[in-house]
Amino acid sequence: MATFTTTATIVAPTPPDYATRLRRARLGLLVVLTPVLMLFVSFTSAYVVRQGLPSLDPRTATLVKDWIPVTLPKLLLLNTAVLVLSSLFVELARQQSRGQVQAVLAAGEIHPRVSADDGMSMPWLSITLVLGLLFLFGQWTAWKQLAANGFHVDTTPSSSFIYLLTGTHAIHLMGGVLALFVAAIASLLGLSLTRRSIVVDVTAWYWHFMAALWIYILCLMEFAS
Repeated sequence: MATFTTTATIVAPTPPDYATRLRRARLGLLVVLTPVLMLFVSFTSAYVVRQGLPSLDPRTATLVKDWIPVTLPKLLLLNTAVLVLSSLFVELARQQSRGQVQAVLAAGEIHPRVSADDGMSMPWLSITLVLGLLFLFGQWTAWKQLAANGFHVDTTPSSSFIYLLTGTHAIHLMGGVLALFVAAIASLLGLSLTRRSIVVDVTAWYWHFMAALWIYILCLMEFAS
């Protein structure tokens, strides 16, 4: 009796190319940023509505308007300049990293590794990281100035919203600082240049979003009070 055997050939799936991976990473970032955006939209609505709502004075049993505009520290303008400048530097890092990938892919390398001269964008990331930490320190200093002027978290509804808006933004910016750390050490971990470029790209767009969000918050507190 003849015995027939069949051999199945398993073909490994082709990994997605750089453009596909970059597009997926950006889509993932968009998913992450959507709830953040909705959170600040809700804060904005509450901020605007609360300004026109009176509160009950227990001493007189009457409704009084307790919204007292708070003069923002001038330091916030300097902090804004620092954050905008950091956004410029991280964009330089993104453009340079992307240019390196396009150069090596044009040369025919599918999975280029990080070489000695691939760290050219690292100074830009390092500068962005330093400026980001400087911005957070500036925010802390601005909060201390507000407290020194008699405006604490629970002093007035307006001061509560200032701490809420700036504090929530600072927490999300810390996530960007963490992402900068990851992007800065990616080359030290021996990751491929394409993977490091994707990390830098997503981090840069997140940082741009944080910078634009801060400018919006500053305008809201300054002109909608």
